[in-house]
Amino acid sequence: MNTISSIIATLSSEEKRSFISTLKQKNKRNDTKNIQLFKLLDPINDNRKDLDIQLYGKRAKGAFHALCKRLHDNLIDFIATKSFDSETSEEMEILKLLLASRIFFEQKQYKIAIKTIRKATLKAKTYDLFSILHEIYYTKIQYSHVDPDTSLDHLIKDFRNNQKLLQQEENLNLFYANIQDKLSQNRSNIAQTISDSLDNFDLSITNDLTFRSLFKILEIINQAANAARNFHSILSFVEETYQQIESKEQFTDKHLFYHIQILYYVANSYFRNKNFVTSQEYLKRMEQQMTKQRGKYYKRFLPQLELLKALNYNYTGQAEKAILSLENFDFNKIKDQTSYILDLKLTLIVFYFQQSRCKEALKLLNELHHSDTWYTEKAGIIWVIKKNLTEILLHIELDHIDIVESRVKGFRKKHRNYLKNNNEDRVLEFLSLTMSFYLHSDTINTKEFLAKIKDSLSRNNPEQEDIFTMSFYAWLKAWVLKSDLYQTTLEVVTQSNKD
Repeated sequence: MNTISSIIATLSSEEKRSFISTLKQKNKRNDTKNIQLFKLLDPINDNRKDLDIQLYGKRAKGAFHALCKRLHDNLIDFIATKSFDSETSEEMEILKLLLASRIFFEQKQYKIAIKTIRKATLKAKTYDLFSILHEIYYTKIQYSHVDPDTSLDHLIKDFRNNQKLLQQEENLNLFYANIQDKLSQNRSNIAQTISDSLDNFDLSITNDLTFRSLFKILEIINQAANAARNFHSILSFVEETYQQIESKEQFTDKHLFYHIQILYYVANSYFRNKNFVTSQEYLKRMEQQMTKQRGKYYKRFLPQLELLKALNYNYTGQAEKAILSLENFDFNKIKDQTSYILDLKLTLIVFYFQQSRCKEALKLLNELHHSDTWYTEKAGIIWVIKKNLTEILLHIELDHIDIVESRVKGFRKKHRNYLKNNNEDRVLEFLSLTMSFYLHSDTINTKEFLAKIKDSLSRNNPEQEDIFTMSFYAWLKAWVLKSDLYQTTLEVVTQSNKD
């Protein structure tokens, strides 16, 4: 049942309606209970006890489990079919051409087969789809004897060159897996981990790499930095990788999707390193690229662009502009991008909080009424931890002591193991210091307590510390000193760039 509910949680409202319509068409009897079960297992439904009794009016475990199995299979079939129906990618088009050419070859329609597979080859080369090219060359070699215009030696040479590129892509996948494994064990030296992993899998950030490979490396480095909350160590890799990408300027329009995402990664890396001017420069480039090809990818990247724009505004003293940009954002444009909707809303809550607009922040936070499990599936565990921590701080600001103690207890119970296992124990230290001051502020020496805060929470040099970590430190400092939170945050961040 949990599995089915988790599957249903991945569906949009429109997809749920479409699935119910599909079930209605399949049902041959009016008393089939699959639609009723689907609605009962929908995560938005809180009443999921004794489902067999709700469905059959009595205990019927056997019939109930059989019904669950059929519903599960129908859901899998629906999702797979929907994916194929909506698939319009270049890969799918090329695979269709390859399949058609093979059918033509088998039917000895050689002229049309050769024409079709040549078209597939050209498209696959255009998008550096090496795994598909491997299959294309295999087919072309198999039928080379029926193509008088093709040299077998030339085909074999192309095949072997493509094998090298395919091996490079496979090495990138191994590189990614190795990075994730190493970081799960030790996140203290991310730069050395990346450098060693590049060497281990015979990769180097050079002009020899394809555009897609450079994108993949940048994507992996960005994910690693985000997981380790350390963007300072990876900045040199980001800069070096982007220099190689710029050298391939003639390919940027061909790989427009990747190019836009790359510009976002670079802009985000500079923002997390508190280099706001450079971050904003790359955001301008990103927005320019988003308008190309008749704005083909504009909607797709709009939430990322607006989120990073607003963050740059906020941390350069333009809080009002940052808040207005998020308040005026049209969320209807990105209904299918749940994770970004949640990122934008949580960011707006934090901006309200920094401006002491706590009641507005809490009102918006209370609109996020799904369970932590649902939010973890949609936005990830880190987002849930940030949300829960922000909620605690809001209740502290509003002096809701009973709620604070309850939320802190729940937070520790839910997240302690994850935080400790992922070397994020500073979050627990922050919470302990916060509760210590909240409950015993009258007996605490402010000067000594501030020194303790700095010693516990600031483990890196100020210029290397992540901006979001510094924001939590700034809140605690402002609270202890009874100073303005936003101004204290700006001072803490600005000072880190001077040290």
